[in-house]
Parts: sequence; C-alpha cells; structure tokens
Amino acid sequence: MTWPEIQASDEYRGRWVALDNCRYDAKTAQPVEGTIVDADEDLVELCTRIRQSENKHCAILFCDEAGEETPVPSSARRPLFDSTH
Repeated sequence: MTWPEIQASDEYRGRWVALDNCRYDAKTAQPVEGTIVDADEDLVELCTRIRQSENKHCAILFCDEAGEETPVPSSARRPLFDSTH
C-alpha cells in the first residue's frame, strides 16, 4: 500500500504502523509505500512484537490524517532497540 492509502484507512489512523519492503522518496528519504507488517496504538507494544518477529528492518510511522503533519515526540523518533541483536 502507499502511505497516502494507509493514512486514508480508518483501520490504521491514530496508530503506529510497521512497514516492510519499503520504497522511499529520493528527496525526503521518507517511506512512500510498503507492506504492512503490524500496527498498534502503543509504540512500545508494536516494537516489542517486531523485535520478537522475523521482520527486523521495518520502518515504523505514525498514521495521522492524510496530508496533516503531526509532530512526533523526539523520544519516538529515536530507535528503541537494536533490531540486529
């Protein structure tokens, strides 16, 4: 799915979404589409599940209203774990 499609979906709005097999925008380096691996309202819960799964290299994004820029706390932008260990 593309990121705008994900943002438009009621299923993911207001939740953290883990994407695998991402395609990134060359100018912004932001994911523009990918395969949804998991989603959760709780970032810690999502990261815990991702860490325990085989999907170690996911992009995790907060899904807000399409086109809106919602500030993400700096603590949420830092990696919470090293997914290679």
